[in-house]
Amino acid sequence: MTAAAIHVRGLEKSYKTLRVLRGVDFEVARGSIFALLGSNGAGKTTVVKILSTLLKADAGTAGVNGFDVTTQAEDVRASFSLTGQFAAVDEILSGRENLVLVARLRHLEGPGRIADDLLERFSLTDAAARKVATYSGGMRRRLDIAMSLVGNPPVVFLDEPTTGLDPQGRLEVWRAVKELAGRGTTVLLTTQYLDEAEHLADRIAILHEGRIIVNGTLAELKRLLPPAKVEYVEKQPTLEDVFLTLVGTEARGEQ
Repeated sequence: MTAAAIHVRGLEKSYKTLRVLRGVDFEVARGSIFALLGSNGAGKTTVVKILSTLLKADAGTAGVNGFDVTTQAEDVRASFSLTGQFAAVDEILSGRENLVLVARLRHLEGPGRIADDLLERFSLTDAAARKVATYSGGMRRRLDIAMSLVGNPPVVFLDEPTTGLDPQGRLEVWRAVKELAGRGTTVLLTTQYLDEAEHLADRIAILHEGRIIVNGTLAELKRLLPPAKVEYVEKQPTLEDVFLTLVGTEARGEQ
């Protein structure tokens, strides 16, 4: 395994005759936000499932926090937290009770203190005693991310974390994700929202038809297309321009 927090080489996965991954390669630097961008069905969730040891690859290698996902699965599972597309919170409990429960299940000392620290960190202290059923979508997702940080995992997988959220909820989650990386957590973010990748990611990889077709910083991706000139004003290409040019116009109807 390399010094990178996440290491993927030649990853392949098929479901019967459907080839989902066709040789995926990328690395994620420690303490960075890496966005895996692609349309529905591109294979983003399959990559996350393999990295989180929920699914076995047909070929290739992958590592998380220096551990091989196949031969050191237990060490890998101790190194990350996974937040799926829908908030996995108990609506009957309060926000604080959800966090205390997770801390106790992980046999950590001082579960109340851990809960209070995370509530403050994610601006949920005022709502700590309220039942989660009364939370907005953004608050639930922030609580869900907070729950995934109980025990301070070095790596967090966020699989389309803003699905179904309104604009305000998305902004709340974006702030939470930036705060994660600011504290040194490595974040692998899957998304189909171009603006989300553009706002959050240090590096962006576009996954299309089971392959990474481009991988770089936002500035590097924009340089793939020449700037458009409109009435003598130079216009830089957006991430959407890059994505649709590389993937093809069929992706426009899937967004």
